[in-house]
Amino acid sequence: MVKTRRLTMAQAIVEFLRQQQVARDGRQQPFFAGMFGIFGHGNVAGIGQALHQAGDAFRYYLARNEQAMVHTAAAFARMHDRLRTFACTTSIGPGATNMVTGAAGATINRLPVLLLPGDIFATRRPAPVLQQLESPGSQDTSVNDCFKPVSRYWDRINRPEQIIAALPEAMRVLTSPAETGAVTLALPQDVQAEAFPYPEALFERRVWTIPRPRPDAELLRRAATLVRSSQTPLIVAGGGVIYSGATGSLRRLAELSGIAVAETQAGKGSLPWDHPQALGAIGVTGTRGANLVAREADLILVVGSRLTDFTTASKTAFGHPEVRFVGVNVAELDAYKLSALPLVGDARVTLDELTERMAGYAVGADYRERVATLRAEWEAEVDRICHPAPAPGISQGEVIGVVNDCVRPEDVVVCAAGSLPGDLHKLWRTRDPKGYHLEYGYSCMGYEIAGGLGVKLAAPERDVYVMVGDGSYLMLAQEIVTSIQERIKLTIVVLDNAGFASIAGLSQSVGAGGFGTAYRYRNPVSGQLDGAVLPVDFAANAASLGAHVCRAADPGGLRQALAEARRADRTTVIVVPVDRERRVASYESWWDVPVAEVSEVDAVRQARAAYELARRRVRDIF
Repeated sequence: MVKTRRLTMAQAIVEFLRQQQVARDGRQQPFFAGMFGIFGHGNVAGIGQALHQAGDAFRYYLARNEQAMVHTAAAFARMHDRLRTFACTTSIGPGATNMVTGAAGATINRLPVLLLPGDIFATRRPAPVLQQLESPGSQDTSVNDCFKPVSRYWDRINRPEQIIAALPEAMRVLTSPAETGAVTLALPQDVQAEAFPYPEALFERRVWTIPRPRPDAELLRRAATLVRSSQTPLIVAGGGVIYSGATGSLRRLAELSGIAVAETQAGKGSLPWDHPQALGAIGVTGTRGANLVAREADLILVVGSRLTDFTTASKTAFGHPEVRFVGVNVAELDAYKLSALPLVGDARVTLDELTERMAGYAVGADYRERVATLRAEWEAEVDRICHPAPAPGISQGEVIGVVNDCVRPEDVVVCAAGSLPGDLHKLWRTRDPKGYHLEYGYSCMGYEIAGGLGVKLAAPERDVYVMVGDGSYLMLAQEIVTSIQERIKLTIVVLDNAGFASIAGLSQSVGAGGFGTAYRYRNPVSGQLDGAVLPVDFAANAASLGAHVCRAADPGGLRQALAEARRADRTTVIVVPVDRERRVASYESWWDVPVAEVSEVDAVRQARAAYELARRRVRDIF
């Protein structure tokens, strides 16, 4: 006779999640660290009651914004190389749809997060309920259908026994290196509270082993032949290098062969910044050396990258007329990009096997000398930007330099949107594979502070430095309260440039003059937003949320503030006004942002002419 336990559907979900373990390379650990949530009528009597009953056996964290808690879960998952995550629960309605942006970010970045939004009544008797979206074409539609395009797995649980099939499927996707992303289980509020005699086996401890798939042997042989026949190869290291724990394998391959390594945003830290083969960032936000070597390379070995337009410089980065690509990726979708010879497999295993087959291969002396020269030139450029001669005020590049000087090798910098990610990608000197945490797959404004929470939860032994522009800060600063509540100490550096400096620069480049990007009063004379600068006091705002606050106006003041933050017993917010016009240049790269084809404005016509010339370099590689 099958043993059963009579639980509500919500109680059964919490108990199931509590028992899920993952294992890789012999190390086993719980997959879920708990659940973030904000309660409303759509989940308080179901998931809320179940969490209350579970107590600290499955820890609950109170967030301030539903989008933010998904960012926190995603950041936590990334710091754990996708081997751990959080679940997130919300009520029906705006609480649920607030998570859609976070779900998109998690799925785009291939990070596991479980979303449990409340839903309309499965019985449909009390309809329309509060916050219900009515559709004349179907009674089976709710706002939770919005999650379908941004979820890797989506299901609506209309009967309590359906979770017996749905929960293992959710775990299959969440723990898949190739398929992972946001998983959404829409939970009708009445069904959450319904009881069912669930089989005891559903609540037994289950271990999900994360595999390390090997690539096809014949394709691996052909890849090794391609690399061995190349004269000017380049390795592009993406996030998959770090997620698979392949940094040591990459380093061994680079040192044995002499092949230079360029890094994507997610792959930054794959090599230490001072490694002889490290050329730093590649693409639109790349270094001069990496982009020059990419342009000349006759073979590109891409490891664990999605090859977005920032990495490929809108398909202008690779200029050799006979360039070939080898794609190493656990996901077929990415391994085949740019018509690459696809090595579908785990990055660490694949690099180890490829290194064995490349035994005896090494680049020439001219290549090594060129890489060394480009590295030296770039380090001089970083020093020039980050440590310039004394001048009034402070630039964004200087802020990056001061923070980089003050952090320890094991500390983590967190950022996501605006011009900061590009400057950090170029200028930040990484010394640890986990020391650089940028959400740039979605480049989601508001990720920074919430993401910092996830990083600190995952690595409490590290100090976490959140760098955020004023525009992104204003979108989602309230998780400072969560950091205070949970005693999760962050150091948040707010760069105040009175608006959206990144898009202001882009607007100027397309001839639009920075329109609509500055925080200014509306001018009663012109009718435009070109009046005086708004007196936004970010320090006062942060203090009102419970943070310790510092202000800094120059490099010396910033160093003092960072030292004070290290001594503080809670989250510290350091506000630094920066000169938005002192920008870091682009280096040997281009990004395809279309310019108006016709205009009455001279600056737009000039920008269009330059655009037409630049896009001739685009190569249609599929």
